[in-house]
Amino acid sequence: MDIFSPLQKFADIVTFQWFGITEQSYLSGVVNFWIYDVLKISLLLIVINYFMAITRYYFPMEKVRDLLTKKNWHGTQYLLAAILGVITPFCSCSSIPLFMGFLSAGIPLGVTFAFLISSPLVNESSLFLFPSVFGIKITLLYNILGIAIAVIGGFLIQKLKLEKYVQPDILAFAGKKQLLKKYEGQYIPWKERFKLWTNEMWDITKNIYPYVLLGVTLGALIHGLVPESLISSALNGSSLWSVPIAVILGVPLYANSVSVIPIIEALISKGVPIGTALAFMTATVTLSIPEALMLKKILKWQLMAVFFGITTIGIILIGYLFNSY
Repeated sequence: MDIFSPLQKFADIVTFQWFGITEQSYLSGVVNFWIYDVLKISLLLIVINYFMAITRYYFPMEKVRDLLTKKNWHGTQYLLAAILGVITPFCSCSSIPLFMGFLSAGIPLGVTFAFLISSPLVNESSLFLFPSVFGIKITLLYNILGIAIAVIGGFLIQKLKLEKYVQPDILAFAGKKQLLKKYEGQYIPWKERFKLWTNEMWDITKNIYPYVLLGVTLGALIHGLVPESLISSALNGSSLWSVPIAVILGVPLYANSVSVIPIIEALISKGVPIGTALAFMTATVTLSIPEALMLKKILKWQLMAVFFGITTIGIILIGYLFNSY
C-alpha cells in the first residue's frame, strides 16, 4: 500500500471536483501533480527534519562519523547507505530532506551521496514492478548496476574531499550546546527539548522550502505539458547518441519510477531500445532540474557538478550495457 495514497486522493478531489478540471487534460496533469508533490514533500520535510533534530540531540554523531570512516570498513558503509536508499520509497526530490539530515548529523559526505543516488534509482518499482515488465534477468542486472553506481559515486565523492562545497549554514546547529550550557549537567525539561527540536526543524525547512516550491512547480509544468509522442520520436533509433540524448531529455523531467514505467513500456513498444528507454527513466527519476534547484540551497555548484556528472556517466553506461545485452 502506498503510504501517500491519501494525499493523491486529496489531490484528485481538489483537481477534479473542487477546481472542476477535465481529466486527461494537460492542465489536470500539471495541477494534480503539483498539489500531490507539494503535500508529499512538505510532509516529508517536516517529519524527516524533526526526526533528524531528535537524532542529532540523542545520538553521538561524532562516534558514528568516526565509525563510518574507519579503514576496516573497506567501503561497506557506502553499500549500507545505498541499501538504505533502496528501502526508502522516495523520488529524487523527496530524498533530499533525509540527505540534509545525514549531512547535518555529520555522516561522511560520500556515504550521504550513496544514499541520495540509490534512493530514487533503485526502489520499490525496480524491485517489484520490473519483473513483470522486463523479466527477472534485466531486473536483477538493473538493480545491481544501480547499487554499484551509488556505491562508486559515493566513494569517488568522498575521495575527492569536497566537504568545503557544502553550504555551511546547513551544518550549523548550536542549539544543543547552548541548552547544555544553560542547564550545566542538570535535567533538561522536555519542554525545552521539544522547543529545540522544533526550532531546528523549522530553520532547515524554511530555508529550503522556496526551492521546493520552485522545483515542484517546474516539474509539474514539464510533467503535464511535454507530450509522450515528442519523447518517443526523439529516442527512437539505434544511434550511438541515442543514450546520451535520452539522458538529456530525462533530466528536465521530474517523476518517480512508478509513474514513468508506463511511459517506458510505451517507448519500448514503439521500438525504442531498452537501454535507451532505461537511461531515460533513470535520468528522470535520479536527476532533475527541480532536484538541482533544491540542492542549490545545500550544496555549492562545484559539488553539484561532480554529483550530476558522476551520476550521468553511470546512467549512460547502464544504457549502453542494456542496448548491447
